[in-house]
Formats: sequence, structure tokens, C-alpha cells
Amino acid sequence: MRDFVAALVAAGLVFFALSLLTTLHFYRKRHREARDGEIARGRRIIVELPTDPELTLFTEDTEHFYYGAAPIDKRDIMAVRVLINGSPIAGFVSPRWQSAAHLQPTSFEDRPEGIARDRWDVAVETVNGSLLVECGAVRERVSQELARTIFAAVKSALEDRA
Repeated sequence: MRDFVAALVAAGLVFFALSLLTTLHFYRKRHREARDGEIARGRRIIVELPTDPELTLFTEDTEHFYYGAAPIDKRDIMAVRVLINGSPIAGFVSPRWQSAAHLQPTSFEDRPEGIARDRWDVAVETVNGSLLVECGAVRERVSQELARTIFAAVKSALEDRA
């Protein structure tokens, strides 16, 4: 009887491991197809953002940035700001938009995780409103590096178009 229960538990563990392996394989395949699709469209992948349930790509081409499927026209961007816990810590206003210099700094309501898990985001302000690019609250500076990379790419595009 004891051998039968042990064999049953072992079979269950093997089935569970195979299930995880299959799930991981299909996740990697979808992720690779998404990356290849963006590259085939002529876009450069800037970062991969950790969002639920999968990664979201922040990409660019000559005329637009893309946050997932949402396009952001580079000509319409007035300012970009890095936010930590909803408050701006760095920003850049496009020289093309003189009226943008008078904008109040973008801020979003702080999230309940507070200081224990600093939340890093990038606010892209366009003529059509603000878009919040959520970079996450991953420890070990991962989210901070994602936010800085997006900020640098958008700032560079604004400086090039000045």
C-alpha cells in the first residue's frame, strides 16, 4: 500500500513538472513571436516591461513609440517625466512646445505599497493627454533601469526633433 501511494505521488509530481515545462515552452514561443513581429514591423525594442500576465514591449520606429499596441506620435510629445511612487523625480520638456514649459509636473496618486516597494513609472505628456508607462516595483533596481531607459529614449527623440 505504501509503495502504491509513493508511486501515485511520484506520478503526480512528474505530471506537474511536465505541465510546467509545457506552459513555459508555449510562453517562450509567444514571447519570441511577439518580439519577432515587432522587429518585422521595423520597430526597435527599447524595453520589455513586467506586466500581468505577460511582458509588454515598449518599442519605437521613426515616427512613433509603442507601449504595447498603443502608438505615441513622437511629434505630439511635449514632455517626459520619471516618476517614483507617483511623484516626478526627473523630467524633460520638448523645446518644440514652448507652452509645455508652463505645465505642472505630472504626478499620479501614490500606490498603497509605499516605500517598501518603490514604484517606477514614466509619464509621457502629449497634446492629447498623459500616458503612464508602468515600469513596475521590482526590487534590485530592475524597474528603475526600465524607467531610465524609456526616459532616455523619449528624451533623445525630443532632442532630435528640436
